[in-house]
Amino acid sequence: MNSSINNLLKNLMLPIAGVLMASVAMSQPQLTESGFDDHPLLARFPDSEINSVEYSEDVNYRLVLGSLQRTRGQVVPENSERIRGNVTRITYEVSGEFTGADVYQYYLDQIDEVNYTQLFACEGRACGSSNYWANDIFRNRILYGPERNQYYLAIRAGAGLETDPSIALYIITRGNRRLYAYLEIVEAAREPSRDDVSDIDRLTKSLQDRGSVAMSGVSFGADDSLISEGELGLMVELMNQVPSLQIYLVAHLRAVGSVAELLTRSLARAKLLRQVMIDRGIDASRISAQGVGPLAPVCVGSACEQRVELVLK
Repeated sequence: MNSSINNLLKNLMLPIAGVLMASVAMSQPQLTESGFDDHPLLARFPDSEINSVEYSEDVNYRLVLGSLQRTRGQVVPENSERIRGNVTRITYEVSGEFTGADVYQYYLDQIDEVNYTQLFACEGRACGSSNYWANDIFRNRILYGPERNQYYLAIRAGAGLETDPSIALYIITRGNRRLYAYLEIVEAAREPSRDDVSDIDRLTKSLQDRGSVAMSGVSFGADDSLISEGELGLMVELMNQVPSLQIYLVAHLRAVGSVAELLTRSLARAKLLRQVMIDRGIDASRISAQGVGPLAPVCVGSACEQRVELVLK
C-alpha cells in the first residue's frame, strides 16, 4: 500500500465530525418506469409478470412452517414462527404455457443455487385448504384455487445478511387455469446503533489492515438495477477525505446462469456503482470497475451471491 495513503487512512481513524452517515436501507422493490422491480433476494420465474406489490413496515409476522387446519373456528398451522420486521409482498402471474410444478421446481433450483435454507415445504392437499392460505394466511383472494394445484415453501435466506430474511412462497393454479406465484419476504428492521458514527472508521481500518473491504447493504434487482446503496455513501465520503485514494470496485454474483453471463452481469453492477460515485464528485480515474461473477465465492461481511468489495490499487 502507498505509504502516503496509509498515513492518511491512519489519520482518518480519529473521530470524524460531520460525516454523512448512510444507514443500510431495506431492500424492498423500487418503482421504475416499467413498474416494480423484483426483490433482490429471489428472482421471478422467467415468463411471469408482477401483478401487485405491497410493502409494510414493522409487522408482527407469522411464518407458516406446517400444513393448515381449522381449530375452534380459527385457521392455525401445525407449526409457525413469529418474526417482527418489514414485509414485501409480490404477486406474479405466470404464462399459461407452464404448470405450477414448473414454477415450483424453478424456485427449488434457485434456492439450492444460492444456498438458502428450506424450512418447510408441502404440495397439493398436504398443505391444507387453499381457501385457508388465500383468505386467512395471505389475505389475497386471487390465490384461491383447487388444493391439488398448490405448492408452498418457507425459506431462510442465509447467514451473513444483516436483515436475516425469511421468505414464504405460495404457488397456485386457479380453476380458470391462471397461474400465480406469491412471495412474502420478511426482513428484520435495522435498529439505529451508537456505533453508526464509527462506520467510516471501520471502513478505513479494514482498508488499512487488509487492503480491501466489503460494503454492507448494497443490493440489486433481478434486472441488475440498484435497489439499495448501503455503505456506498460512506465510501464516497472517505474518498473525499483522502483525495489520493484509488480503488478497484469489485462486484460478485452467484446466481442461476452460466459463468459468462454472471461475469457480464457482475461487471455491469460494478460499472453502475462506479457511475454513482462519479456522479457524486469522485474522479473517474480513481475507480476501476471489475466483475468476477461466482469466481470468488468466499463471503466477507455480506452475502456471497451479490456482495461488493473495495480493493486498494
